[in-house]
Amino acid sequence: MRIDSIYRYPVKGLTPENLATAQLRPGRAIEWDRAFALAQGDCGFDESAAAWRSKTEFLCLARNPDAALLASRFDETAHLLTLTAPDGATIDASPFEPEGRTALAAFIATALPRAMRGTPRFVYAENHSFCDNKTQVVSLIGLPSLRALEEAAGAPRQPLRFRASLYLAGLDPWEEFTWLNRTIAIGGTKLRATARIARCAATCVNPETRRRDANPVKELMTNFGHVDCGIYATVIEGGPIAPGDAVRLLS
Repeated sequence: MRIDSIYRYPVKGLTPENLATAQLRPGRAIEWDRAFALAQGDCGFDESAAAWRSKTEFLCLARNPDAALLASRFDETAHLLTLTAPDGATIDASPFEPEGRTALAAFIATALPRAMRGTPRFVYAENHSFCDNKTQVVSLIGLPSLRALEEAAGAPRQPLRFRASLYLAGLDPWEEFTWLNRTIAIGGTKLRATARIARCAATCVNPETRRRDANPVKELMTNFGHVDCGIYATVIEGGPIAPGDAVRLLS
């Protein structure tokens, strides 16, 4: 088994970045994954005491499919976030400075007015990740599981619909479900598989056309009797990983 590809999603709900390498740290998500988010006007997130909040309090694909229309790119060296709207308008701003966050919030609100509730805030808190899970995790999906879903649905289902951190090759369909409570070794890193991932309406959005055009949740339930795809894992020993790295289960 091996890593096929690695992705991070710097802004919750927006487009991914394909990574040539990634650094794993104990108890943390992939670096800069879901590091930023747009908090809706009714969101109770407090940057000074960052704690997990439901995804529905933020701009998210499950409730706001138009979020897929915004492209994002994060330059961690320059500390600049670039957003591009459907009409081609672009902003480069620092998500670490108050002025930059204000500008980013205004840009998104202008680009996606139908997705806004009240006055939004662009938010960041050091070492916090706006992931759906209540603790920071890495998500893994076996590509053969997605091929099994495609065969059952009778149509392509792009892997990025499922917004995973790591896509794996060389295993059996749904084999990752058998890894729960086991240790996964990738290079010098170790992760503990903790839970299956129950999927939501975010998977309805096609990452290529950026439109809702299928219902993988219904397809999973109809064909396999569950709505799960992929697993969460907690990093217990960190280090660098890259596509092509071998994935091993430890006894």
